[in-house]
Amino acid sequence: MTISSVAEQVGMTSKAIRYYEQIGLIKPERESNGYRIYEERQLSELRLIQRCRHLGFSLDECRDLLALYHNKQRHSRDVKKLAVEKIRDIDHRVAQLLSIKSSLSLLADQCQGNDNAACPILQALVQKRDV
Repeated sequence: MTISSVAEQVGMTSKAIRYYEQIGLIKPERESNGYRIYEERQLSELRLIQRCRHLGFSLDECRDLLALYHNKQRHSRDVKKLAVEKIRDIDHRVAQLLSIKSSLSLLADQCQGNDNAACPILQALVQKRDV
């Protein structure tokens, strides 16, 4: 299967697929003329990578999950550990974003939002203390 047909099937660009090959996430076979040959194994790997990326996993985490996917001696606890760690990371980021939202909401509430030049948001942003 050619890279363009693979890209269409898995819903990613040929450029992304080449990049994943370049960094060693996938390893398609090559024909004598140098063209890549993609088989079901690479399609599965690309689907796994794509889904993992949509779930927020880094490329290194995708590499770890691919290794577990190919390891017939794997333990489900190892896969679950990676998922639980990602959930903790997401919870931490959500807490950070909620804190930022709260700070920004307080600033927005202080601003009249009219034709006057004075704006408490800008005044607060240039102060030394955290907003």
